[in-house]
Amino acid sequence: MTDLLRQEIAATADLIVVKVGTRVLTAPDGTLNRERIAQFAEEMSRLLDSGRKMVMVSSGAVGAGMDRLKLKQRPTDLAQLQAVAAVGQARLIEAYDQTLAVHGRHGAQVLLTAEDLDHRVRYLNIRNTLLSLLEFGVLPIINENDTVAVDELMTTFGDNDRLAARVTNLIRAPLLVILSDVAGLYDRSPDDPDAKVIPVVQKFDDQLMSFVRDKKTGLSKGGMASKLEAARLVTTAGENVIIASGRDPQALTKIVAGESVGTLFLPQGKTVPPRKRWIGFSVEPRGRIIVDDGAKKAVEQAGRSLLAIGVVGVEGDFEKGDVVRVCGANGVEIARGLTNYTAAEVARIRGAQSEKISDILGHCPYVEVIHRDNLTLSRAAT
Repeated sequence: MTDLLRQEIAATADLIVVKVGTRVLTAPDGTLNRERIAQFAEEMSRLLDSGRKMVMVSSGAVGAGMDRLKLKQRPTDLAQLQAVAAVGQARLIEAYDQTLAVHGRHGAQVLLTAEDLDHRVRYLNIRNTLLSLLEFGVLPIINENDTVAVDELMTTFGDNDRLAARVTNLIRAPLLVILSDVAGLYDRSPDDPDAKVIPVVQKFDDQLMSFVRDKKTGLSKGGMASKLEAARLVTTAGENVIIASGRDPQALTKIVAGESVGTLFLPQGKTVPPRKRWIGFSVEPRGRIIVDDGAKKAVEQAGRSLLAIGVVGVEGDFEKGDVVRVCGANGVEIARGLTNYTAAEVARIRGAQSEKISDILGHCPYVEVIHRDNLTLSRAAT
């Protein structure tokens, strides 16, 4: 059944986003592995020749910069890291472009920051550019713009797994492939000799997340936690994700052939429309609105708008039109949406009936705090 399912997914995935991790592209000393890049170029060129469209999200800029600058150790200072990345970004795209040219293909460098996807117009411009590159038969090679991104809230993607998920949702690709130094999601610690790769994940639950949590602290650990979050973002939008080993030079070829490689994550619900993808999976939220159980049920299960009467708390300093998190009383996020009111206004009208909003604020431009057309669920309804 798994093979048939994978074959069906592979057959319909005419646009694929491939994320390649740093450890897959670098040698043990941290420098760029040009032989592995050449293998990727050959494999992806072959898939492009078959009529598929591909987008690559590639790590490795720092490793490429270390290689060019003859550094033996990765810098720890942020400014030095960004400088090394600036050198490495040029070398990385050069390596891809040179190896792609051997097969009659071209690469195009696309550098992004989280802020680029926060703004609707810039978001659409990026999407149009990527789609145009694909029409030209070019392989877009995307990376976070490490030279300007800083390690602060709302200015960095945090890791290329999350960036790959956002790019997948941006262009509505039916399949994201994350190639890493592990063979997939294991049912226990990969160090355990009895550990096995889970072939298919149908839903995200506590048991699934326990596979990447430290048993003593309860905190997520390792790179698999970010990969699971990327898988959740994509599958919640209605697409598929495969996490597999990038050490296998034929991994992509096997995946496209429908072979049982790595872990397949199935969609958690219906395909989400483009605008709701932007709201739910691209914009960095500016605050939180806490709701009671009745409002949670109305939003999550009945597809209703969020009304003031169901609001019990407000956090952050957001303005009208900002994207905010909608969380249950337990603090768990259930949705994201465009707020019709500022944080101060929501705080004043929380718990009030809609017809009382005008009395409280002196005006009532909207009956809803967040209209259902501007709400995106953060997980499948339960």
